[in-house]
Amino acid sequence: MPKKKNKKRGIKKQKETAIQQIVNYYFHTKGLSLNQIKNNAKKRKIIYSRFTRPAKQLLELAGSIRAAKKAVSKVAKWAKSRNLDYAIETVFKKWLELDRLKPKEIVKKPFFDDNPMIWSATKKKWYVIRDDGQWLEFAGQESEIEWRIIK
Repeated sequence: MPKKKNKKRGIKKQKETAIQQIVNYYFHTKGLSLNQIKNNAKKRKIIYSRFTRPAKQLLELAGSIRAAKKAVSKVAKWAKSRNLDYAIETVFKKWLELDRLKPKEIVKKPFFDDNPMIWSATKKKWYVIRDDGQWLEFAGQESEIEWRIIK
């Protein structure tokens, strides 16, 4: 592996291997910077070597660094949309489904006065559902409906 010499500081800098690139990218999708990864590895919060074998297997399976990173990104986006934690091994488990993995759709639900609402397509009316389960016909304006994101 060729080493580059930094003329300013006289420090030898090693080129990042393909496996290191994949491991570091995996941690990047988890929200960690390279400095955080290094610090956590020094403090033994991350056992870096534990991730090299699955990264090598992923590289072999994907065929290229780019394809491996794309697979990690796809799984990361899918898992985060469902508030799931994911490991690098999750990419293997989901490999055959990668093309079908879609992030969870963000759904907005209607509310009025902190009560959920429902649209009746047959009656073409909005109903407010009270805490006791009773449905009341909504007599207000559509501008009074509050739309909330429900996860």
